[in-house]
Amino acid sequence: MKLTFHWEGDYLIPHLSAPEPPQIGIWGERRRQFLRKHQRPIYDAMLMHGTLNVHLEEIDRNAEEMIDQLMTQMADSEGVTEQLKSEDQMKWVRRMNSSRYRAEEIVRKDLIES
Repeated sequence: MKLTFHWEGDYLIPHLSAPEPPQIGIWGERRRQFLRKHQRPIYDAMLMHGTLNVHLEEIDRNAEEMIDQLMTQMADSEGVTEQLKSEDQMKWVRRMNSSRYRAEEIVRKDLIES
């Protein structure tokens, strides 16, 4: 890495720039909070080695994929179809919300707090 400098008065000042912040969603943030609170040595080690943000991005991506898969499976097994949506929208919404809450709980236990 080559540093460049510029003069400000009598001082040479390096041109420094911060890296782009990672794109971490809600599941990555929840994982960060869990590690910081309950697994502090792991959190500190990942932070020092520079692997924390990569880990959080991966957790976030995996959590979203897992929620989508679980919701699809739950909806199929419970008969939540487009026909139900057209016949009784409120019932469809209740069932989809129920599937989402259960999927999020599974993700929380399996990915976030493991």
